[in-house]
Amino acid sequence: MPTQTVVKVLPDLPQLIDEALTICLAKMQGAIATRGIFTIALAGGSTPKPLYEAIARQPLEWEKIHVFWGDERYVPADHPDSNEGMARKAWLDQVAMPASNIHAMPTLANNPAIDADTYNQAIEKFFASEYYSIPQFDLILLGMGDDGHTASLFPHTPALQVEDRLVTVGEKDGQPRLTFTKNLINQAHCVMFLVAGASKQPALDQVLSNQGDNATYPSRLIQPAGELYWLLTGLEVD
Repeated sequence: MPTQTVVKVLPDLPQLIDEALTICLAKMQGAIATRGIFTIALAGGSTPKPLYEAIARQPLEWEKIHVFWGDERYVPADHPDSNEGMARKAWLDQVAMPASNIHAMPTLANNPAIDADTYNQAIEKFFASEYYSIPQFDLILLGMGDDGHTASLFPHTPALQVEDRLVTVGEKDGQPRLTFTKNLINQAHCVMFLVAGASKQPALDQVLSNQGDNATYPSRLIQPAGELYWLLTGLEVD
């Protein structure tokens, strides 16, 4: 099925977050009504933090929500650069979500390949339950860097070519990261990019163009089976 793509340019970051929250809650309610469970994979960076804070203020059925991460820097959870640490402070530590519903990427084996394999197996086991037929997240949140990367799928890196795994090792400037593969992301019911700032305009133009180089602008690789949202602020779309 072709990807259903919606591109929205919002006047400012607060309105982008409001729009993202509306979509998140709708996907949450729909999944819980259908299967009794909602799965979401979180993005790192500064842009989604106010979204997580807004979700934490909602009166939700926390026991029915399962949280994963789409990528992670290879640092402990208490490190300032940890995506898990940011999300815990902004959202997860503020609500009564069962600890078993929080599926953090492991980063303590001192071997990124081993930790990537551990998370790969954890996702396979989780989605082998009665709820799903394949590893298919209800919602995956993504950002995009000035270079067009998303998750930890960076330009011209081996992670872009991985076809046979759900989780692999990415790298930036020689530093390892864990990341969902493009195939896992593209199985999602819904993928939502949150992108803010004029510095990302050149990459965005390439990513949204009809023609372009996927290896140079990896966000182009994201074409999910379900819906694809681009929520933008401080940017223009032709």
